[in-house]
Amino acid sequence: MSLEAQFPDATFLDVANPAFSLRSEPVREARAKSWYARTPYGLAVLRHQEMGQLLTHKSLIQGSHAWPALNGVTEGVFADWWNKSILVTEGDDHWRLRKLVNPAFSPKVVKALMPEFERIANDLADGFIDKGGCDFMAEFADPYAARVLCLLLGLPESEAPFILRTSATMGLALGVNFPNLVSEIEAATVELGDYISEVLKARETDPGEDILSIMVQAREEGDRLSHEELWNLALMLAFAGVDTTRNQLGLGMSMFATHPGQWEALAADPSLDMAAATEVMRMRPTITWVSREAIEDFEYGGITIPKGTVLHLYSESAGTDPQVMGEAAFDITAKRARNFGFGGGVHHCLGNLVARNDMAVAYRVLSARMGAPVVGEGATWLADSGNTGPISLPITFSARS
Repeated sequence: MSLEAQFPDATFLDVANPAFSLRSEPVREARAKSWYARTPYGLAVLRHQEMGQLLTHKSLIQGSHAWPALNGVTEGVFADWWNKSILVTEGDDHWRLRKLVNPAFSPKVVKALMPEFERIANDLADGFIDKGGCDFMAEFADPYAARVLCLLLGLPESEAPFILRTSATMGLALGVNFPNLVSEIEAATVELGDYISEVLKARETDPGEDILSIMVQAREEGDRLSHEELWNLALMLAFAGVDTTRNQLGLGMSMFATHPGQWEALAADPSLDMAAATEVMRMRPTITWVSREAIEDFEYGGITIPKGTVLHLYSESAGTDPQVMGEAAFDITAKRARNFGFGGGVHHCLGNLVARNDMAVAYRVLSARMGAPVVGEGATWLADSGNTGPISLPITFSARS
């Protein structure tokens, strides 16, 4: 039975249409009407309370494994890798991988990287700060994310353009235009995957102190990651670590451009840097939904959710839910309920501590060196569903003395 037949009174949101925005009035109206709506992909979860509960519901598993198939992609290098990745593994297999990988993302490891994050941010700012303007994506967000990833993998920063190009192309798979870009995504996956294979060979024979080397050497009661598991994890790190960070930084800059007082608040109190990164993700997350799939029929929120139903839990809609957030204005000084930009439960993002800190450093460094940004003409954007963000973001500003 179709979802339309099962839930005839539910609002339908055409989120597969690249012109549809998840921040649009139809989504707001649907949220006011109910906690859920229908979409071409399954059910959308629109409210904060329900998102928090369903992220960890015992009748749901990670639903991202279904994303390639939902877009008609059932074979190929990308789909094969995706369906073996830590993102979609469950149960004991998932816990085993997390235990082995967790040491690579410990607070101690991330803290040691902070001076390098600052060095990269200042180095990039040096290139445009005196001009009073730049394309923020091309001149900061893109190279910053790629150079940070090179740092994590122990690669020379000269490899950053290659990492950026291939990971950004792979990242298009998480947008609603995926079906139209399969050949480009496949080619980028092969190219980056082959490169990762060569890097792993070097790390396995001569490990360093980078996060990838820590993963290579990780052990838990005699267990260790296989070469295939390392390859899957390293490719996920390269893919997700660059694309989400660069998009999130661009979205953050667009938020500060429309809320210049918040930029000045950060400049006046740099200790708000982590709060700034968190608030940006609440209001303008690059990952616009988190997926789950029902493994059995179950009752929830006054409806029966059938086995096999895919639920997309909308991060921004939940993060701006007036029932929990009130007016929900962008405010880096406010105390907020938790937002779910990094997911939750057993699939909570492994690299969240790295991502939070490298974004916080970027906002802190830039707010100390430039006044509030103003977005100029010519900004271009990815579709505002799936994974989103600016493609180009020209800004102007006043350099601080």
